[in-house]
Amino acid sequence: MTSTAAIADPATGERNGRTPALELRKISKSFGAVRAARQVSFEVHRGEVMGLLGDNGAGKTTVVNCISGSHQPDSGQILIDGAPVGIPDPQTARALGIETVYQDLALVETLDVTSNMFLGRELKRRWPLLQWTAWMDRKRMQRETQENLDRLHIDIPSVKSTVAHLSGGQRQAISVGRAVAWGRHIVLLDEPAAALGVEQTDLVLALIRRLRDEGVAVVLISHNMHDVLEACDRVVVLRHGAKIGQIDDLAGLTTRHLVDMITGVTLGGRDVRYTES
Repeated sequence: MTSTAAIADPATGERNGRTPALELRKISKSFGAVRAARQVSFEVHRGEVMGLLGDNGAGKTTVVNCISGSHQPDSGQILIDGAPVGIPDPQTARALGIETVYQDLALVETLDVTSNMFLGRELKRRWPLLQWTAWMDRKRMQRETQENLDRLHIDIPSVKSTVAHLSGGQRQAISVGRAVAWGRHIVLLDEPAAALGVEQTDLVLALIRRLRDEGVAVVLISHNMHDVLEACDRVVVLRHGAKIGQIDDLAGLTTRHLVDMITGVTLGGRDVRYTES
């Protein structure tokens, strides 16, 4: 079986005449003698979920950190909507419409759900007679937090609940829900369903599909091949920091196909597009 999905133009990154929301061109990153990413190139379009696969140490998180502003690539280009950008820090990434859900969730456990949802984006209000003084608008933040949770079908006892008192699945849902609420362009997900039960994983996968349906470009890192087949439209595979292949049409694939591609043992009879980095 051969993939029939349209192949991106290698010169422009366009597929089906559309400019990618996110494009990487030959991104490389080293830590001392370790080459964590070696000329990695791929593109992600609006309204699609691209799986970024590979074994431990393949370079997946390094690539995501370069996009999110946590690391600076040594060479290569990152393009947003076809325009090259510099992303020196996470604040710049967020200003460009890039939201990231890390494996450690990046939640402040001593704060409540509302404070975590608006962390770094607190809403302020000013009194008419004291224009130079601002207070956090807690009521508005709580209201908008509840509206977002309801829209995403996330069940939390209260938006005033301290995160430390929530279950692991609820914390994961808050972290992903925050990205869904703020990520209107590009969302990066690093193992968003790690260590979750079946029901909680289904909730996270539903949130990912909701992002796609809302026209967001999503990059998903996952070691769970079942989740990849459930949520992803395409996959790119890294090995030892380099892109070694991609599949643009997952129809008919099994988890065995993906595992074989990651390990390089065999391709299980499925033709894939290999790329030399």
